[in-house]
Amino acid sequence: MDYDVIIIGGGPGGYIAAERLAHAGKKVCVAEQDTVGGTCLNVGCIPTKSLLNSAKLYRHALESEKFGVSVQGVSANWETMQAWKAQTVTTLVGGVLQLLKRGKVDVRNAHASLVGPGKVRVGDEELSCEHVIVATGSVPVMPPIPGAQDNPAVVDSTGLLEISELPKRLVIIGGGVIGVEFASIFGALGTEVHVIEMLPEIVPFMDDELGSLLRSAIPGVTFHLGCQVTEIKGSTVVFSDPEGKTNTLEADVVLMAVGRKPATEGWGANEAGLELDRRGVRVDDTMRTNLPNVWAVGDVTGRSLLAHAAYRMGEIAAAHIIDGAKAKADGQVLREECIPWAVYSLPEAAGVGLTEAQLADQGIEPVTVTVPLVLSGRFVAENGVKEPGAVKLIAEAKSRVIRGIHMVGNYAPETIWGAAATLEQELSIDDLRQVIFPHPTVSEGIREAAWAIAD
Repeated sequence: MDYDVIIIGGGPGGYIAAERLAHAGKKVCVAEQDTVGGTCLNVGCIPTKSLLNSAKLYRHALESEKFGVSVQGVSANWETMQAWKAQTVTTLVGGVLQLLKRGKVDVRNAHASLVGPGKVRVGDEELSCEHVIVATGSVPVMPPIPGAQDNPAVVDSTGLLEISELPKRLVIIGGGVIGVEFASIFGALGTEVHVIEMLPEIVPFMDDELGSLLRSAIPGVTFHLGCQVTEIKGSTVVFSDPEGKTNTLEADVVLMAVGRKPATEGWGANEAGLELDRRGVRVDDTMRTNLPNVWAVGDVTGRSLLAHAAYRMGEIAAAHIIDGAKAKADGQVLREECIPWAVYSLPEAAGVGLTEAQLADQGIEPVTVTVPLVLSGRFVAENGVKEPGAVKLIAEAKSRVIRGIHMVGNYAPETIWGAAATLEQELSIDDLRQVIFPHPTVSEGIREAAWAIAD
């Protein structure tokens, strides 16, 4: 046997599993045909956050005078921003490779295919192992809109990250996380941005009340809700509005940001007999597939297309491979309802758990409260009283157990882990009221919500 574990894919789920397994003394091989780090590190989370930070600094410089700081000659240099983005990605990819090297993980830059349980073809070589972890990630969805295919004006998120100059006009098809983050970047930098979303509100997994707040708070962006793109003629986007009227928008660049789908093709899933469902590779809550000793983690499962969810899935699979009995006793399973999400827009947003509507749909009477972040001293000190921000807490009316916490406002993504822990531990409103929050912090908005909710 060549390895204890072979991992197909070197993205977040794959490399974190490799690190955990190597630390436990397992002989591990990671096969990645592109660059270790996957979509998140190379063409997703990290490069967009680098550009968002530049856009944020530019916006802060323009608005700094109200805080007593005068700045002359503020300008945005796209070429320098791109260089900073590239430097950030290169540094972090190098860090991942160093961690894998330290664990003596065999990293192979080659295409890999699952032959069957214990058998993986890496490049031209067939390797054997005790366990296989599939971590092939996801790919952008390209809907069959007439005129979108082979159109140089239409790009996906990867293509938009590589443009050589700022567009004057950008049309984004899709108001999910990807679309909203790119809208924030380019809107802050002065591009005329239009977002076309077919649903009645942006970021569909957000509570509608806070989704509306976030949308109204993003500067320099026009949103077209309940609209459907029917055709793209060169750089002209044709779409129908909720009344059925046809509208057009001219663009220098059109971003297709309608989402991503699990990468289930091209690596032998069907040939090996791996079971797929409507979401992706079918797994149980311990990441096991239908094939013995074959596991799947991350986007390819369709359980959650978020990098931190992939981390957790990789850790769960690794724990069961290392010591299944201990992992079971420790309760090492995926709890999807406790996976937090974050939108790094301007302003930011984050949340975990159910929305008010989702809880009601389960036949459970909700009790909710929404409090403004102007109740947080730090939020006001850094943003003023006009900057939008709020926390919404959603609980079961009868049991008072907290089922969801959603936030809009800067620092929300840095705060939401505490909300995730609240849901993990199934804390009630009274439990949360006993938690001591540091002062002054934006996180205190959660405490204020716990005390403001009706008894």
